[in-house]
Amino acid sequence: MSEVAFDPTAPHGVHPPSYLTAGHTLRSWLTTTDHKRIAILYMLALTLFFFIGGIAAALIRLELFTPAGDLLTAEGYNRAFTLHGVIMVWFFLVPSIPVTLGNFLVPLMIGAEDMAFPRLNLLSWYIFMAAGLLAAFTILAGGVETGWTFYTPLATAFANGNVLAAAGAVFVAGFSSIATGVNLIATIHTQRAPGMTWFRLPLFVWGMYTVSIVIVLATPVLAMALLLIMAERGLGLPIFDPAHGGDPLLFQHLFWFYSHPAVYIMILPSFGVISELVTCFARRRIFGYEFMVYAMAWISIVGFLVWGHHMFVSGMSSYASLVFSFLSFVVAVPSAIKVFNWTFTFYRGEIGFAAPMLYAIGFIGLFTVGGLTGLFLASVPVDVHVTDTYFVVAHFHYIMVGGAVSAFYGGLHFWWPKITGRLYPEAWARFAAVLMFFGFAFTFTPMFLMGFLGMPRRYYSYPAEFQIWHVLASAGALLLAFAYLLPMAYLAWSLRWGRRAGDNPWQATGLEWSTTSPPPPHNFATMPRVAEGPYLYHPAETGPQHGQPEPEQKQGDHP
Repeated sequence: MSEVAFDPTAPHGVHPPSYLTAGHTLRSWLTTTDHKRIAILYMLALTLFFFIGGIAAALIRLELFTPAGDLLTAEGYNRAFTLHGVIMVWFFLVPSIPVTLGNFLVPLMIGAEDMAFPRLNLLSWYIFMAAGLLAAFTILAGGVETGWTFYTPLATAFANGNVLAAAGAVFVAGFSSIATGVNLIATIHTQRAPGMTWFRLPLFVWGMYTVSIVIVLATPVLAMALLLIMAERGLGLPIFDPAHGGDPLLFQHLFWFYSHPAVYIMILPSFGVISELVTCFARRRIFGYEFMVYAMAWISIVGFLVWGHHMFVSGMSSYASLVFSFLSFVVAVPSAIKVFNWTFTFYRGEIGFAAPMLYAIGFIGLFTVGGLTGLFLASVPVDVHVTDTYFVVAHFHYIMVGGAVSAFYGGLHFWWPKITGRLYPEAWARFAAVLMFFGFAFTFTPMFLMGFLGMPRRYYSYPAEFQIWHVLASAGALLLAFAYLLPMAYLAWSLRWGRRAGDNPWQATGLEWSTTSPPPPHNFATMPRVAEGPYLYHPAETGPQHGQPEPEQKQGDHP
């Protein structure tokens, strides 16, 4: 198979003003209503939280390097994994793609000047930062020991006093998510360019649209559950604590009614990103475009009906378990459709193995393993055996981290030339993509084995026979950490020393590639008009064969 075709031509002469040069003061950034700048603000905030969550993960893996609890106390270990979960889930994974790539790209992809509600967009960032500061307070105050799920009665009767602050931080962050979801829905409904019909939308936009609906419908349920925890803990109301007549299973129902759709909040945007990468680097229209759209819609609907499969060991009736098990298998069907359609898109394609494509291939492999192991957990007998073991930890991370983070990094590399106007070193990017895949596999695959062998999760000490698997996981975590940090280094380097990118270095289709790189403050010089569907790669557009994007030619250069 040949390398992907790239366009070596680029505009000459003076570069037009961009959103990056629209103002250089701190105030111009903190008061901006430009969706592109707000996406950059979010990206900086998420990078900070990613470091905090990563430090907590490093403490966990260091503690588990030996069987005895010799680095952290039991309480310190509980605080470390709670911090890791709370920060990574609600301050990185849930918002990662919608507030960064979604914020930056959706108006560009549909031919709009900005989001439908620019001021609400900026307000959502300030709310997110306020929630982040409240979460940071819980760290400084000593942390929380409930786990990221805030299970009751632990969160209401036994944990330390920082539960109110931690639950409040997640509660406030929910308002930011809802504001972003409402803004994306309104933008996609009302701001599309002439000719941009629903079935001419890029699949990334469909991913943003479906995930926004899930965010708007599911997040208030989590907010109510956390508000009830704060009311019980702060006011002594008997809601969840069985010692006072409460029902702890009520919290589990409320929490998982949100948190299983939250899995799709994290993964639906990834489906959109991977679809864009696959079709570009296979130089073919995505196979079964309409089925891909319907699959995303089906996931967003059925995802609300399967929360009970997290509660098979909570005393649920066998009939309810059967229903939730069946629905869990049903929701796997549209996910399988997407994997098959990506695979068929590769068939007879002119596949190029640039860094974004390597991240996409890694995503497909990791997501497939995570999805198949999810079917194990959907089967009641198997789930009873592996509940609260490392099997669940491995499955969750294969989907959420191996999948969602791989897609985030792939999308970031793909649209980096559009965001910054600069190219990164392709060889280093390919190395980082491969290292991330293998580092992740070495970290979490041993956990499947430990789970089947009966190793419970959230234990800071363990029997010595599990040490070999923990050592392997910790060694893989070291590789994975390097794979995460390396792109941050060379992407930052590219801002100053990277070669200039043309407007469309990947020779991709889509309205975002028809404007300058980086885009001007109002995105387009004239209103674009759409006359055909997405991803139409014609033979005449394949051009010369290259292994990586060409830099922009300077004035006076000769081909």
